[in-house]
Amino acid sequence: MIDENINKYIKEKLSLVPALPGSYQMKNEKGIIIYVGKAKNLKNRLKSYFTGRVTGKTKKLVSEIIDFDYIVTGSELEAFILELNLIKKYDPKYNILLKDDKSYPYIEFKNEKFPSLVVKREININKKHKMLFGPFPNGHAARRLVDLINRLYPLKKCDKTPKKECLYYHIGECLGYCVHKDLDTTSLRQEIIDILNGHDEILINKILEKIKINSDNLNFEIALDLKKELDYIKVVFEKQKVELNDGINRDIFNYYYENGYISIVVFFLRNGKLVGNKKNIFPLIDDIKETLEYYIVNFYAKKNIPPKEIIVPNNLDIELLNSVIDSKVIITQKGKKKHLLDLAATNAKINLKNNMELEYRKNEKTETACKELGNLLNMENLSVIESFDNSNLFGSFTVSGMVVFIDGSPSTKDYRKFKISKEQNDDVGSMKEVIYRRYQSVLLNKTRIPDLILVDGGINQINACNSVLNDLNLKIKVCGLAKDDKHSLSELIDGDTLISYKIDKRSNVFYLLTRISDEVHRFTINYHRQIRSKGSISSILDNIEGIGETRKKELMKKFGSLKKITESSIEELETIIPHNVAINLKEYLTNFKNNNKDNLD
Repeated sequence: MIDENINKYIKEKLSLVPALPGSYQMKNEKGIIIYVGKAKNLKNRLKSYFTGRVTGKTKKLVSEIIDFDYIVTGSELEAFILELNLIKKYDPKYNILLKDDKSYPYIEFKNEKFPSLVVKREININKKHKMLFGPFPNGHAARRLVDLINRLYPLKKCDKTPKKECLYYHIGECLGYCVHKDLDTTSLRQEIIDILNGHDEILINKILEKIKINSDNLNFEIALDLKKELDYIKVVFEKQKVELNDGINRDIFNYYYENGYISIVVFFLRNGKLVGNKKNIFPLIDDIKETLEYYIVNFYAKKNIPPKEIIVPNNLDIELLNSVIDSKVIITQKGKKKHLLDLAATNAKINLKNNMELEYRKNEKTETACKELGNLLNMENLSVIESFDNSNLFGSFTVSGMVVFIDGSPSTKDYRKFKISKEQNDDVGSMKEVIYRRYQSVLLNKTRIPDLILVDGGINQINACNSVLNDLNLKIKVCGLAKDDKHSLSELIDGDTLISYKIDKRSNVFYLLTRISDEVHRFTINYHRQIRSKGSISSILDNIEGIGETRKKELMKKFGSLKKITESSIEELETIIPHNVAINLKEYLTNFKNNNKDNLD
C-alpha cells in the first residue's frame, strides 16, 4: 500500500505532468517497470489512477506503484508506437494481453518446381506469403486437409529428392518428380490453390471421383475411407454457413465488458466464410478503447498475418490502427458485416458469462497462493517465480528446463530449454551450469530478474544455485522442493535459512507449488522426448569426443540412422573416423541401445 510520503511525492509529480500525448511507465519499489500505457492526455490519464476510483486488477497495480515516468510525443500515434516498443523492451507484468498466446496453423503451398503442401505454425509475419492459407482453427483441421489433398493429388511427398520412385509413385499419390523432371503440373497447382481459396465444390467433386474409381476397381476399403473424409468435409462446410460470399479474407473483433473483466472475440473469415474464432478473457487495467487497440495491434505484431480487411467496433481509432497494421481497418454500421460484428459481441458476452466465476476463482486462488507463499518466506510482492528441473538420458546425457510463473499463472513465452554440456550424471554440476547460463544471460541482456528461484531437490541443489548467484553478484531468493516417498510435494526448503517448511496439502501454497513442479517436470521431459524422437543423432554424436560437424554429416550420409551406426562394426566406422573414436562411439551407442531400444530408428 502506498504510504503518506509516497502519496505526497506522487501528487506533487502529477501536478507537473503536461496535458499532452505520450507514454507513461509505472514502477514498483525495486524501480522495475510493471506497466506501460499511452494517453492522448498524459495529465488526465495519470491522475485517473491515483485520484479516481479503481477496482480489481487496476487496484492491485496502483497498490504496487511507487513512482512513474512519462515520455511526451508529438501525437497519439507516436505514443502508441512508443508504448508497443517499451512493452516489448521491458515486458511489464501488468501488460498481460497475449502473454501466453499460441500461434495459429497455416497451410503453405510450396509453388516450386516440385509442388508440395506443409502445415506451419511459426511464420515470419514480416515476410510476404503469397501461398500461405489460413489461419485454421486448430492444427488437426489443417493437417487433415493437407493429408486429404495429398491423397487426392500426386504432390511431392518426400522431404528430399530420392534417386528412384518411391511407394507414393507406385500407388498413384506422386508423379515421381525424382525421376520425371519435365512434368507439367499447371492444372494440378491451380486446382489445389482454388481449393485452398475456398472453392469447396472442387474438393468434394474430387473425392467423389476417387470414390467411384476405387469402387469400380473393387477397392472398397479405400472407397469407404474416402467416404468418411467426404462426410467430415461436408460437416466442416456445414459449420461455415455464416458467410459473405465475396471471397475476401477478413477478421472481425468485438468485446463485452463486465465487473472488471473484458472478453474479446475474433472471428476468422477466409474467402468470405467463417472458419473459426478466438476467445480471450482478461482483467481490465486500462480503459476499453486502449485495451482493444493494443490487443488488435499486438495480435498481428506477434504471430498472425493480417487479412485484407479487419472490422472493429466504432469506438476505436481507425486512423491509428490503419497507420500501424498492414491491412484495411474499417467500422461497419449495417448489412451482413454489422450482423457478424454483433454476433462476435454476443459470443464475447456468452464467453464471459459462462467463465466469469471460473476466472474469479482462478485469480483469487493464484493471487492468494502467491501472497501466502510470500508471507511464509517473508517476501513482499512475490510475483515472478522461475523453476528448474533436470532430465537424464541413461545417466550420461542431460537437459534442463525452466518455467516461469507470474502472479501464480504460467508465462509460457518465458520458458527456456538447456542442453547440458557435461557428459557425466552430475545433478549439482548440471544445476550450476544451467543457473550460470540463465542468469549471466539475464545480466547481459538486462532482462527481468525473478523474485524467487525454485529448484527440484534439497540442500545440495540449493547450495549449487546460491554459489553461482553469489559469483554473479545477484541476490535472488532460492528455495528447494522436497518430495515424500510417494513423489508428492512435502516440504519447501528456504535457501537462506535452510529451514524446512511442511506444506499442508489442503493449502493454496501446496496447490501453487505442485502446479509449478508438475509443469517444469512436464516441460523438461517433453524436451527430452523431442530430442529422442528426432533420432537423437545430433545430440548424441555431440557427446563423442572427436566427432565434429563434418564427421557427423559423413556418418549420417553413409549409415543414415543411429540404428545402422550401432549395428556397424568398428572396421566399418573406421572408414570415416579414427580407431579410438570408433571404439568410443561403439561403446557409447551400445549403452544407448540397451537403455533406449525404441529410439534408434
